[in-house]
Amino acid sequence: MTRSGPWRRAAAGAGLLTADGLPGSTIFAEMSALAAATGAINLGQGFPDTDGPREVLDAARDAIAAGLNQYPPGRGTASLREAIARHQRRWYGLEVDPDTEVLVTAGATEALAAVLLAFVDDGDEVLTLEPAYDAYGALIALAGGVHRTVPVDWPSFTPDADRLRDAITDRTRIVLLNSPHNPTGAVLDEALLRVVVEAAERHDALIVTDEVYEHLLLDAVPHVPAATLPGARDRTITISSGGKTFSTTGWKIGWLSGPAELVSAALAVKQFLTYVNGAPFQPAIAVGLDLPDAVFRRIAADLRAGRDLLVAGLAAAGLPVSSPSAGYFAIADGAALGFADGAELCRRLPDLAGVVAVPVSAFCRGEQAERMRSLIRFAYCKSPAVLAEASTRLAALRPR
Repeated sequence: MTRSGPWRRAAAGAGLLTADGLPGSTIFAEMSALAAATGAINLGQGFPDTDGPREVLDAARDAIAAGLNQYPPGRGTASLREAIARHQRRWYGLEVDPDTEVLVTAGATEALAAVLLAFVDDGDEVLTLEPAYDAYGALIALAGGVHRTVPVDWPSFTPDADRLRDAITDRTRIVLLNSPHNPTGAVLDEALLRVVVEAAERHDALIVTDEVYEHLLLDAVPHVPAATLPGARDRTITISSGGKTFSTTGWKIGWLSGPAELVSAALAVKQFLTYVNGAPFQPAIAVGLDLPDAVFRRIAADLRAGRDLLVAGLAAAGLPVSSPSAGYFAIADGAALGFADGAELCRRLPDLAGVVAVPVSAFCRGEQAERMRSLIRFAYCKSPAVLAEASTRLAALRPR
């Protein structure tokens, strides 16, 4: 017997409520299971298959050996909060008080959950771009909010400035921006961010930014945090994590920063979610954030090489593909292979090419899902050998 409850809102918000009212599995779980069952190369989920910087891994081992294995402080270990403050100053010129304006979380997803549950009440609107990371819809619904979206379309994935401005109204409680963007790899420019800041000021909305791919910039396109813009600092909560940058996605060390009043409100919720997490991993991520610029450049350069290798392989397979400016993912159009439905192509790819991807429609709803229907997302955060093999297999798809 399946009982009703808020879980139903969460499942519906993520597009996982089945026709008979039961919770369905995510497309990521389905595709990963398919990869395991068939032996296909899994380019569906965004996790690396190589380890991050040695200094970060060694710091975690040292912390465990030193006995840092019990509950850390509720706001996070001092070393990590101080490293986050230094990071914001070093990269963006933002002054953040590590004691009152930083909160360590169980990954960026918990930070998002804490913020949305702290500030969104029944009927409040939360605006995102669409496609959107699938957790957004579930968390907005769980908080009782209404999910509004502004579409971004193939191949530039850039929102229309006027449409973005008009979508922010007196009903908007939070504008949730993801830049660099998952799943498209687009980076919002300063002009678009200024549109958001001006509209948020006019309608007294909060700005929440998901910046987990901030250091994975692959071209000459800069990442501009919204909090750096005039008028934004007092209404912006910035969210990031160490998992993507340092290839430690399983550690789940994230954080949020912003005005003390907003951070304290998020803490009031967060302390009743996981309470605390990852004691030995927090000082290790602190070490990572203080690594020299050359390490961050090398991380981005390695990922750029992976992107270029996979994009070339997809093109060789006859698939039109957008070259992302940042992040882990490239998007291709399966219509060129005769598949109007990207989900169908993804389910058949293991047999056709021995590769797994995910449909972009899984990140959309309604009309936008239909517009994105033929698009599929591939992860290139893999080793060169894996990407080379995947590219060779995909080449067999090309119509003769």
